[in-house]
Amino acid sequence: MKKLSCHCGDIEAEIKISETIEKFLRCNCSICKRKGAIMSMVKNEDFKIIKGKDKLKLYQFHSKVAKHYFCSNCGIYTHHHPRINPALTGFNVGCLEDVDIFKLENIKVADGNNHPLDKK
Repeated sequence: MKKLSCHCGDIEAEIKISETIEKFLRCNCSICKRKGAIMSMVKNEDFKIIKGKDKLKLYQFHSKVAKHYFCSNCGIYTHHHPRINPALTGFNVGCLEDVDIFKLENIKVADGNNHPLDKK
């Protein structure tokens, strides 16, 4: 288990994940390029808010399928459910207490700017 928290500590979550996170990614979609977070993914059942559910704010745009969550106090993005697979939870790796995001390597870039569900 890993613990995730926002900056002010109002939001806390437990993530069922191995000690070594296998995959890191960034996204170039309109919201992700602005928030600049490094993310990883788990199944929804492996992510549990343990504190501050009432402090979470939901932000949706465009198709309104993806759900992006932020702390209503400090504004930090904690997690989201992507529209490509709402059964997953993407989480902000920078919110993990024991991870130095400046030492991470092999960060993949997801091309959310050309999202496959937007293709006609």
